[in-house]
Amino acid sequence: MAGLLCFLSTVAVAADGLPEVTARVDRGDFAGAQAQIDAALQQPALTEAQREGYRFQRERMRRMRMDFALDREQAMAAVKRYIPDLRDDEFRAWDDAGLIEHLDIDGERRWFTRAPSNLFRVSDAAVARRAPSIAPPAPGPFEVVTPHHVEVLKAAQATGATSVAPRRIRVTQSLRVKADAVPAGETVRAWIPYPRAIAGQQEDIRWLGSVPEGAQVAPEATLQRTAYLERTAVAGTPTEFSVSYEVTVYARHIAIDPDAVQPTPQDPALAPYLAERAPHVVFTPALREFSRRVVGSETDPYRIARKLFDAVDRIPWGGAREYSTISNISDYALHADHADCGQQTLLLISLLRLNGIPARWQSGMVYSDDAVGYSNLHDWGALYLAPYGWVPMDVTTGALDSPIPAVRDFYLGGLDAYRIAFNDDYAQPLVPAKRHFRSETVDSQRGEAEWSGGNLYFDQWDYDFQWQVLRLPER
Repeated sequence: MAGLLCFLSTVAVAADGLPEVTARVDRGDFAGAQAQIDAALQQPALTEAQREGYRFQRERMRRMRMDFALDREQAMAAVKRYIPDLRDDEFRAWDDAGLIEHLDIDGERRWFTRAPSNLFRVSDAAVARRAPSIAPPAPGPFEVVTPHHVEVLKAAQATGATSVAPRRIRVTQSLRVKADAVPAGETVRAWIPYPRAIAGQQEDIRWLGSVPEGAQVAPEATLQRTAYLERTAVAGTPTEFSVSYEVTVYARHIAIDPDAVQPTPQDPALAPYLAERAPHVVFTPALREFSRRVVGSETDPYRIARKLFDAVDRIPWGGAREYSTISNISDYALHADHADCGQQTLLLISLLRLNGIPARWQSGMVYSDDAVGYSNLHDWGALYLAPYGWVPMDVTTGALDSPIPAVRDFYLGGLDAYRIAFNDDYAQPLVPAKRHFRSETVDSQRGEAEWSGGNLYFDQWDYDFQWQVLRLPER
């Protein structure tokens, strides 16, 4: 009996040790985490789900080493591209202040590959030292007031409609596995994001074809929808996949009267959008304290949402680590001094839910008119305000620089017509299911690929998004 109790205790420790392993990885104790993972995987009574959890932490460390790939010399050299006469004491001061993102891995400091460029988004002192010949990063095409924003507001006011100014777009999205990433003769499996119809947002989806033929499109109800393809790898040749389609995308505008907003109704259908959902939507003590400071004594749902939107909007945008390497994305955004669109959106979702305001996720691709030639991955969301229902929000594009309130607040209750949503929730299963770890565990915008030997990570393939804005058919 004593031996059995000892065995069961060991298994329990192994099963319950995953949070400790995760914390070790977060703080850079990779050697300690690896030892604990190895010990845990020796326990025969672990469930397969528990084993996968430990294996993923091992994979997460591998991915983090790729994100934190710079040593001090390389990190300083990268900053010197912007500040040729950079001093050691300047670099040290910014680094000590956490403005050049780093991680001490087993006692050796390593810097995030995008930290040198992010520095100039989070430090005014660094910007002041930037060489005059280096132009600041240009904003995205809809981060400034455009004729399209005005078009949307005028159309909504004239018609009373909340879906206006549609654009028809033709898309070809491709995924290209590098030559010899998979042994010749093996089957490569690929998932390419594909939109689903959303009434009033994106409609009239028309499938044009795929390479190779025979794509399996996930059911319309799939919250992270994809087209699935298979192809046999050929030696010395990239393995290429693509899907093509057309879709009509509508701009959204809901004119919110703050004085008309009512308390959130007690509707069971809203309950999932008010709840915590570990690991990325958790009401931590730090989140509660941040909310208390921002919200104060305010009780009106819209005014709470506006305060939280503005607070998250003030977090500088920064190039992101791969989401799969971050154990709690909303907490990371709260503490990292910068955040990208998905990180800001998950933080805002967490804060809204904490304050009794339903909130949910959406993401996909944004693009421009053809002449501009801009496209990018992007995440945004929606919040529920009675009596209006679900209204869109894009906290990363954020408040526009305009004295006109409707223009300034365009993205708190509105969206432009230059975005395709692939995902109506985060961290949802793909159809058909992957057999190996996903490269992107939260979002689905670039695609996924694998073979019988394992997942194909982002360094083993490339993606491309080509689009053309078409003339709308006559109605």
